[in-house]
Amino acid sequence: MGPITLFDKSFLQALSVDESVWFDRFFYSVICPIFYVETLADLKKPELDRPPEQEVGIIADKFPEMNCAPTLHHREMVIGDLLGNHVPLTGQIPRDPSRFVQSERNKGAIFEGSPEEEAFLRWQSREFYDLERDFANTWRTTLESLDLKRIPDEFRNLGISGRNCKSLQEAKSIADALVNGTDKTLEALRFLFFVLDIPQEVRNLIMERWLASEFLPLSSLAPYAAHFLTVEVFFQISLEANLISSDRPSNRLDIAYLYYLPFCMVFVSWDRLHRKCAPLFLRKNQSFIWGPEIKSALSDLDRYYSALPETEKKKGVMHFAPHPPIEIESIVSQMWDRHLLPIWRESTKQPSIELDSNPETVKKVKQLIDAPSLQPVAPQ
Repeated sequence: MGPITLFDKSFLQALSVDESVWFDRFFYSVICPIFYVETLADLKKPELDRPPEQEVGIIADKFPEMNCAPTLHHREMVIGDLLGNHVPLTGQIPRDPSRFVQSERNKGAIFEGSPEEEAFLRWQSREFYDLERDFANTWRTTLESLDLKRIPDEFRNLGISGRNCKSLQEAKSIADALVNGTDKTLEALRFLFFVLDIPQEVRNLIMERWLASEFLPLSSLAPYAAHFLTVEVFFQISLEANLISSDRPSNRLDIAYLYYLPFCMVFVSWDRLHRKCAPLFLRKNQSFIWGPEIKSALSDLDRYYSALPETEKKKGVMHFAPHPPIEIESIVSQMWDRHLLPIWRESTKQPSIELDSNPETVKKVKQLIDAPSLQPVAPQ
């Protein structure tokens, strides 16, 4: 398992199927909902050179299968964060267990496949539901009808403007000052409520918590919500300052990938907007990789492993490629060095992977899978 890595659709599209195998092997992918939505929108793209179903199927063929996990939707995480259910912002993937279970004295969490994951498996077989086609059409229409030149009145209520902003770095500094300050927290919360269309009853609960906190700044009250709002304010300032084009509606979707930056070690993208903006939001211990650079490295790895004897290749990828080859220096090995520590280089033996086949262990796992879900306990 490699560094936890967020990627966008443009990167996966640019890979060959063979290159995607090595990406899946050496990176642990965090799959954000924006990727699913963006891929689904291709079902209604009229300008594609091939049938939309074929295009989506090709993307699905490259989808990571061995090492990946989907994350929660940003709206759900922002609301939870504002209500006190915080998510870690240190490179971990926030997941929602399908259900908590208990069998005898053993408790556990069962992570079942999300509808999006199941959809990708079907798309690999070129199976598409009418509901997905309808959703794709709705999303496509919505995306194309967005007028990014119109900055909402709610944004103006924040008392900031991008008209005199000269750089993306300055836009980020303005957004940081707003979110970390204490004089505009109420206006910031109202803007956040508007952007995410948070129901009134939930807004009331959030406001009660903020009042009880004695008016903490948003960055202290709800760190992930603060990150989300910083990205959103940065985007609006950059639009007003013409630092980001308002003539390209897809920029609205592209910027949303940045909502998920706290949940990775590495962000990989082929998108120029990401290349300009993402580094402004990364922690010091995170990395941005430009898509063409890692594609070249993955291509080199594919040639290297393709030259192995057939007897070796028959043993399986997990056997002959437990880590990137030490004799090839590339961005892949550099990311392992930075995010997994260079200790992996000291291992000259290829570890054998053995599954625990103890009958008692297998029995306990099966019992947990078949166990009824635990009911949530009402707060006292």
